Order: sequence, then structure tokens, then C-alpha cells
Amino acid sequence: MSSSSNVGAARPLDGVRVIEMGQLLAGPFTGAMLGYFGAEVIKVEPPGAGDPIRGWRIVEEGTSHWYRSLGRNKKSVTLDLKSERGRELAGKLIEGADVVIENFRPGVMEKWGMGPEAFKVSNPGLVYTRISGYGQTGPYSSKPGYASVTEGFSGFRYVNGFPGEAPMRPNLSIGDTISAIHAALGICLALIQRDKGEGEGQVIDIALFESMYNLMEGVIPEFSGAGVVREASGTTVTGIVPTNTYRCSDGKFVIIGGNGDSIYKRLMTAAGRTDLAEDPELADNPGRVKREPEIDAALAEWCGNLPAAEITAILESERVPVGPIYSAADMMSDPHYRARGLFESVEINGKPLEIPAILPRLEGTPGRTDWPGGDVGSHNQEVLGDILQLSEQEIAELQSIGVS
Repeated sequence: MSSSSNVGAARPLDGVRVIEMGQLLAGPFTGAMLGYFGAEVIKVEPPGAGDPIRGWRIVEEGTSHWYRSLGRNKKSVTLDLKSERGRELAGKLIEGADVVIENFRPGVMEKWGMGPEAFKVSNPGLVYTRISGYGQTGPYSSKPGYASVTEGFSGFRYVNGFPGEAPMRPNLSIGDTISAIHAALGICLALIQRDKGEGEGQVIDIALFESMYNLMEGVIPEFSGAGVVREASGTTVTGIVPTNTYRCSDGKFVIIGGNGDSIYKRLMTAAGRTDLAEDPELADNPGRVKREPEIDAALAEWCGNLPAAEITAILESERVPVGPIYSAADMMSDPHYRARGLFESVEINGKPLEIPAILPRLEGTPGRTDWPGGDVGSHNQEVLGDILQLSEQEIAELQSIGVS
């Protein structure tokens, strides 16, 4: 189903079995990353509609385009975890797994008898991965925590937007995605430790707010050491000059990063402002920070008199970092994206669909898409029959009573 040229090649997580029990985004994206790099990911979904993301945003033939990407390389099995029989079967799957991923509210898995302690004896090598809004411990652990809320709590939203206005969010669930990347990293580290040690697994506790907090660079030491709270700064970065977004004469935007000392000189010379290029007070970043409005106004005026393509050509010839702001349409028509293999083609009911490749890029054992996200319960027979060794009659009975 994939356009990758490495079909059948070995991948680093080959032989690792993962049980994905999360819904919505953080848990499922963790599973998608692991499956892309070879893990056997068994996704446990509720009977009927399955993971809610199947019905989010743009839906065709009952399944969203988003889910075709997010559900890639996963085996979908339906089990009603609110039923005793459904929990019993899910527990058996976990007993035979290397990794479990769950992103329920803290305490739910324990209530169901499937917390980490339940598998200490039956599966001591299990890497038990928990994703929640505020973590498994602490006074806020029981709070509901969607990514949007925890991005604010983490400090991330505070530095985004324009001074005096409501903090902005990107039109993405970035807290979920960043948390999934942290979870995947934690799982790989735990598997390495297990395999070089005595075979013991461990619990990985991922909090959405902590994953975003991990992106906060120098915000904490700047406040601790100097009492400075970094504020929102619009399209700039506080204390680094010049780096900004500028509107060109054709209405398009370019991003210019001219904050290196030698780069700054080339930038301002190209902009026809040799006076600012050669000014000794502006030779280093601290001096430029003091006169940021003057430098920014000069670049805004220059960009406003030329089309974006011309600004880009001039600065690229001078080796100044510059680039456009791309939409999905721009990305998919750009030859560099194509050359880097950032799209993979799958087939959905006879129609092609391009989905994003998953990074990082490994030269020797790259990941790949083997199949797109399938229908709810599309692997019930394989998982319940082949893995759990249930008979045809037992599988049919589970379906008839709504457990599967």
C-alpha cells in the first residue's frame, strides 16, 4: 500500500508487540510512530464507532482522512472495556505484549483491574506507558486535561501571540503530538534498558503539560536568575534581532532570520541600508536588541516594496536565511518535499490518498507505511482468533453480546 521503496526491509522495532488503548490523539500518535518503525500495534477500540478521531474533521465513507494516517500499520480489535469479558480479553493481550499505551484519566485502568501492578507477575518485562493531562501523581493528577488546557498550564501559550491580546494557539493539537513524541522516546529508552538489564519493564508517566514545559528553553532560568518573565512577542523572538515575518508587495509573507553578526551585515546591505549594516553599535546582538524597532522598520519597508519571490532570491544569493510560509497546498507542490519523501501514497477503496511520512529518517532501517488505518474491528479475527486463540463460536458470541 505504500510508495516506499523499502517494503520488507528490517525496522528497529520489528518483533515488539504494542497494545494501544488510548483514544483521540496522544496515545494513538504514539502507536502510529511505533508501528511505522516496525512494532506490531494492536489498537483496542470500543465496538461501533471506534476511536472518535475516525469521525473528526473531513470524513469520507465513514472514516476521516486523518484516521487513515493516524491508524496506519495498526491492527484494530474491538473490545468493550466497560464489560468484564472485554477487560479480561484486553488483559490477556497485555500479558503477551512488550508495551501498553493508555491515555485514560488516572485511576481508570486500576478501576478496571489493568493498572501496572496487575501485570508485575504475569508480564514483568512490560513497558507500561501512561499519558494524561497532569501526570499520575500530584494535586492536579485527577483533573481532566485536554491538550489545549495543558498548553496554557505549561507556560507555552503565555509566550505566544501579541502583547496585550489573548494568547494564541496554532491550529493543531500540538500538546498531544509533542506528548506522543515524548512517549515514543520513553518507550524506546525503556526497551533498551529492559533488554540490556534483567528483563524488567517499567512505567512511563507522560503528562501533556510537562511535554510542552520541556519546550520552554531558557524561560525558567531567566526568571530564576534575573527575575525576567518572557512575554509574548508577536512574530519576533525576544532578545534576538533581527528575526521576523514581513509582508511583501504582493501580499505574501517571508520569514527572515538575520540575527548572526555576519548575516546581519549581508542582510542590511542587500536591503540597501549600508548605514545600518556598518553601524558599530549594531555589530552584535545586544546592540541590535536596543535598536530593534529601527531595524525592523527598515526591513518592513524594503520587503513592502518588492514581491516575495524577489526578496527571497536576493537574500538567498547573499546566504541570508529566508523562506515562505507554506500551506498544505504549497508543501505538496514543492519539489524539496517530494525529494525528501515526505508523502506516502496509500489506496482507500481504490482511490489514492497521500499521507505524511513519519520522522525521524533512519538511513539503514527506515520506517514505512504498510497499510492505512482500516475499518473498526478489521483485525478482530486475527487478534481474537490467532493471538488469543478464541474459537469462531466464541468470537461470534462476543459480537452478539456487544463485547466485540
